[in-house]
Amino acid sequence: MGARSGRTARRSRLAGDGGTPVAGTRVAGLRAPVVDGPWIVMGKDLRLTVFARSDRGLLRWTQRAAAGLEWAGPDVFEAPRLSHLTVVQGADGFVRFIGRRVSAEGHATGVVHAAQYQTGRPVTEWKPVGNPHKDAASARRIGVPAAAVSGSGSVHVFVANAGGGVSMRNEDAKGAWGPWRDLQGSDAYDGAVAVAAASGRVEYLAPGDGVAMRWQQEKPDGGLGRCPDLQIAVNPGSASGLETAPDRFTYYWSDAATGGLFAHRPGAWAVPLGGGPAEGRIAALRAWLDGYDCTVLAHRTPEGEIMLAACGTENEGGGIWWSRTAERSARPPSLACDAEGRVVMALFGEDGALRIARQLPEPGLAMAPSARV
Repeated sequence: MGARSGRTARRSRLAGDGGTPVAGTRVAGLRAPVVDGPWIVMGKDLRLTVFARSDRGLLRWTQRAAAGLEWAGPDVFEAPRLSHLTVVQGADGFVRFIGRRVSAEGHATGVVHAAQYQTGRPVTEWKPVGNPHKDAASARRIGVPAAAVSGSGSVHVFVANAGGGVSMRNEDAKGAWGPWRDLQGSDAYDGAVAVAAASGRVEYLAPGDGVAMRWQQEKPDGGLGRCPDLQIAVNPGSASGLETAPDRFTYYWSDAATGGLFAHRPGAWAVPLGGGPAEGRIAALRAWLDGYDCTVLAHRTPEGEIMLAACGTENEGGGIWWSRTAERSARPPSLACDAEGRVVMALFGEDGALRIARQLPEPGLAMAPSARV
């Protein structure tokens, strides 16, 4: 199934108030990556929210009405000195923020977390998750955290540790954190991906030296067991995981050597997707298109172009066609479905402004040009 860009777009008419910047203004101080994970999410009230990280702290834009065109924000929330920030959402709709805190000199000191429990409501204070290492020399060598939320609401935080393996700590549904656990592994790189199935079962995929290491729970909230390594060369920071069948994930990534795109389900062969090279995280989303269960993919090229494609879910082998969207972005895009089931793509333009592109009401995956928020 092809994807294409439309020729018309409606723009948000939001004007700033209450001291927030006027809509459409450039947001200064955005860093790359802006945020990791799906940084446009839907709340229980069916409104979408966009999150970003900047020198000013955590930024948030909130849809004023479900499936609407107008957005409020950016709201600014103070955050500790963070080098990276990951956004993860559980089945309860709560949004968790997991960050790696650094010293004034830029050395990692530990992991912190905060949460948003309702769309548009305040973000909680930042609290420490800690560090798997007690000595400062090792502590500063932890990697970028990845996180997933199990069906019971338990937050699982993963980091590459100073020894090259993986450490994990999880919070139970009552908010109590267990000890750090060493999951073993070797030569783990940054840019891993953690995912949770609708059943609540968690998986973790970490790129390594010519392989990808994988851990999974046999049952929700069970122990994480090491799976056989996948013989794939994942470009660190490119991988994403999507539940494409009950309790089965498909992973998408760009090849470390060529930048080409691939899909893989454990137990099957890797499928080349074409459309590369890609830079940064690949966005993946399941959506209903023309009555069919489809997977929508988007990525940023090294030149800043946004590429978009769609195919039948778990039918990548049947062929996938990439389309240039006429959009340009400073960072990889993020995808979500709105309250009406339309595909929505969020990106930050080369001028630093948030832009939202929406699926047009016509057959296939036709996207209107993005509107500046």
